[in-house]
Order: sequence, then structure tokens, then C-alpha cells
Amino acid sequence: MKDLTQLDPVALRTLATAVGLGTFEAAARELHVTPSAVSQRIKALETRVGRVLVHRVKPLEASEAGQVLVRLAAQQELLEREAVAQLLEDEDAEEGTPYAAVPLAVNSDALYTWLIDALVAVQVEHRVTFELLRADQSRTAEHLRRGDVMAALTSDPRPVPGCRVVQLGRMRYQAVATPEWQRTHLPDGSPPAALARAPMIAFDHNDTLQHDFLRKVTRRRLAPPATFIPSVAQFENAVRRGMGWGMLLDFQAADALEQGSLVELVPGRHVDVPLYWQHWRLESQVVADLTREVTAAARAWLG
Repeated sequence: MKDLTQLDPVALRTLATAVGLGTFEAAARELHVTPSAVSQRIKALETRVGRVLVHRVKPLEASEAGQVLVRLAAQQELLEREAVAQLLEDEDAEEGTPYAAVPLAVNSDALYTWLIDALVAVQVEHRVTFELLRADQSRTAEHLRRGDVMAALTSDPRPVPGCRVVQLGRMRYQAVATPEWQRTHLPDGSPPAALARAPMIAFDHNDTLQHDFLRKVTRRRLAPPATFIPSVAQFENAVRRGMGWGMLLDFQAADALEQGSLVELVPGRHVDVPLYWQHWRLESQVVADLTREVTAAARAWLG
């Protein structure tokens, strides 16, 4: 068995940079070396671990083993930055304390509602910046699995290897439309044949909420005409203006339902989406404080 202790940190960083930027050439520019040096470092690391670490396509893709080492490189960088911050924690050295970059995979609705509160609270305590990779909650865990991010908001409770899972609550969505839209497209209620023809709105092609609702109430796989609007605010605006029916968070629809400017497609039926916080299993104060703030903000909103 190969001795995998004392992996070269320079090679690990080179691997992570190449995978993150997608090419040896881009990594070389970032690291101020030649593309040949990037290739040689990664090849030496592959020889060291006895595994292929990157699939040499464009953009570069980390293999399963490569994903593990990309995650390791990012973890090492975070811990090193935290250590430097502790060494320079007096006021005179504050300006020299480096910022830690914290990439996260998040869903749009959390970003629109409560997540920023948690991130602001973390920045009060730590010199950090955030890179938010937006994806449907059913797909964010894949970013965590590939080593792209340190943590993810996900609907998947199955822990990614090397990660902890915290249950946050559930997001409740209601299928709503304007009364005028309902009279035009569903004058006789919501039978499957009518729902199959009724225009709907979806966030993007990965948004399955509307189809999940249709399967729940009809027990059929329907494919109605869809307009895609990848903005939480404009999605809601489109529903309120009668472009189609769509799934809104319960708090988004509550006032309009009470006032009668929106109606439920199928009264009393909804879709609950569980939400979990998955994060690296790492003894990092940044990760610990981020988890605390995310958990508190989510539970305040989600109940």
C-alpha cells in the first residue's frame, strides 16, 4: 500500500486550481508558472497516490479520487488562513489578516429570504468572503461531493463523504395562479387533461417543483407548456400577473390568497421540501460559526 502521508501542498493547490479554472493554461496564469509545470505537478501527485486525479477534457474534470484531494486542498487553505488570522489578531495587524474565501452551494429561495442574514452575522466575527453557487436544492450536494464548496443547502439528507448533516426544516410551496388565469385555463376545476394544457412557470429546467405537484395531485406525469424565469422575485411577479401558475413559498402567497388576488389550483394541497445543511467535517471556527448562524436563521424562517 502506498504511503499517502505528507502530500505536497503545492501540488494539491495546483490540482485544485486547475480543476476550479478548467484548464492547465488558466491554472498556470493563476499560479504564475508554465502549463508544463502544472501538468508535471499533477502527474507527480497522481504517481504519488496511484490514481488518476483529473480527466483531461475541457473543462478539466476531477476523478473521484481527485475530488477527495481537491476538497483536502481547500480544507488546508481554510485552516492555514484561520491560523494566520489567530497569529495576527491584534488590532495593529488587522489590515494584514487575509480573508478566507468560503464557497457555498445554495438554493435560490433560501438566498432570497434568510441566508444573507446568516452570512452577514459570520462576517461580523471573521474576515471572510463568500462565493455562492446557485443551484436547485436537489443538486447542490453534487457541488459538495466534487469539492467545489465547503457546505451546501440541500434537500438530500444522505451525507456526502466527509461531511456532517444538520436538519434545518422544510419549505412549503403552494400551487397558485390569478383568478382570471384560473377562469381561462381551468374553468371546470383541475382535471389532469386541463392541467396538461394549462401554462405554468418554472424557475429553470432543473426546477421540478411544479411537476412534483402535478404528480402528487394527478398521479400522472404531465408536461404542460412552461415559461422559465430564473429569478425568485420575477417568478413571483409573473405568477401574480397571470403568465401561468407556479409554486410559491407559503409566506409569499399568504396575503394574496387572503385578499383573493391569487387562488390555489387544488385547495389544501401543497409540496413540502425538506432542507438540510451539509458541511465539511472540519475543526474550523469559520465552519462552526457559519453552521450556527445558518441553523439559527433557517429555523427562524422555516419553523
